Amino acid sequence: MKRGTNPALPPPLELECLQALWEIGNGSVRDIQEALSRRRPLAYTTVMTLLARLARRGSVDRRKVGRCFLYTPTVSAETLRELALREVIRCHFGGSEPALISYLSSRERNVT
Repeated sequence: MKRGTNPALPPPLELECLQALWEIGNGSVRDIQEALSRRRPLAYTTVMTLLARLARRGSVDRRKVGRCFLYTPTVSAETLRELALREVIRCHFGGSEPALISYLSSRERNVT
């Protein structure tokens, strides 16, 4: 299964927008663009498009404040982490958490 086919798991750039939003709590496109610029400079219109996609998916809420929209995350980092981990377990470990744990344990032994 390709990354992003589960609508709850955003593609990498959208995830970066969400991460910036989690850091600042809520903000305008400009606020989020500024927060993102510390990691990766993106055009204002790119950030606006990414936030519109996240809003359509229900991962962020937006409300009009004056002449701009204010975006707020509706999904937590922990929720997305759990969804991503479930997807990894399903796709790579046959849905078996013990198989994942066994794999991680064997990797840990090989590192030390």
